[in-house]
Amino acid sequence: MADGAGGDIALRLPVRGRAVTVAGSNDRALAVVGALVSAGAAVTVISARPAAYLSDLADRGLITLRQRDFEATDLDMAELLFAHTGVAATDRTIAELARLQGLFCVVADEPEVRPDRERSGRVIVVGGGPGDPGLLTVAGRDALGRADVVVADRLAPVGVLNELAPQAQIVDVSKIPGGRRTEQGDINAMLIEHARAGRTVVRLKGGDGFVFGRGGEEADECARAGITVEVIPGVSSAIAAPAAALIPVTHRGLTQGFTVVSGHVPPEHPDCTVDYAALARANTTIVLMMAVANLGEITRALLDGGLAAGTPAAVIADGTLAGQRVIRADLATIAAAARSAAVRPPATTVIGAVAGFVPGRADRPLAAQLSG
Repeated sequence: MADGAGGDIALRLPVRGRAVTVAGSNDRALAVVGALVSAGAAVTVISARPAAYLSDLADRGLITLRQRDFEATDLDMAELLFAHTGVAATDRTIAELARLQGLFCVVADEPEVRPDRERSGRVIVVGGGPGDPGLLTVAGRDALGRADVVVADRLAPVGVLNELAPQAQIVDVSKIPGGRRTEQGDINAMLIEHARAGRTVVRLKGGDGFVFGRGGEEADECARAGITVEVIPGVSSAIAAPAAALIPVTHRGLTQGFTVVSGHVPPEHPDCTVDYAALARANTTIVLMMAVANLGEITRALLDGGLAAGTPAAVIADGTLAGQRVIRADLATIAAAARSAAVRPPATTVIGAVAGFVPGRADRPLAAQLSG
């Protein structure tokens, strides 16, 4: 991972498989933890008031979270320590305890005081891709390098911020399924406030910000407030997660299209606008986003609409990430299979012939089948 602590030199530390402890939950801690997770470290975070992003990582089993203040005995379980409490005196105390024990400790830099700008601020909506930091676009990386403030979602590639935006203020606006959330109106106001103060604000989202990401709402609110808005598209997990599982959403001879649907509400919910009966007859690949909690109800609606029970189906959990899992079944059993596998968001569900396609497993190449 990269770290600019000390302001003099950036280092890449070999942390894969190492026990790394992060004390604190300030905005730089979010970037450091994200980078450590991406690098394969065994991360423990100690914070009495963890940010929503860190709580979500713990709930997904990606880090260990100890919700309390740092204690001297915490040094015993660490090979490397980061002191990021947000209180300079506390960070220095932790670093001194680590030094006395012969443990290397990285202390957060003091925030750089930037001069007031005469230029107008702006908001850049950046699609961060499906999770793997390598799938962030070049334009997205460049935008982060220019950011004064990064307003980051739960599934955004926060780990890249430690390297790409080391001096930017990081604001965690995670929406945790069934848990803590920052309301959309508050996010909109935050973007406008920072931009009006002359800052370059990057609104960093997972996937593509305009695919179930409310990027359009945020761009609209900023434009109405007279704020300059730029949009940098991202790699959508609707396509990237299946691709990472070697499932093409379209494939010659199997399907000529795909439909992406949000499953955040069940079919009978008053807010549901999807015609599942029509979708069952569409003869295209069905890609369900945000559908883990409602997968059983959705598959029943598709069955009731006439889609065959034996239609192949797959759920890709944590697509493109190191912990990616693929659960395959058919339409009638995929919800039960996902429950049995304890699948939690984020996950992408694919329903259709392509979900049964496995490269190299056919008796002969599909092109030969078609020509024969």
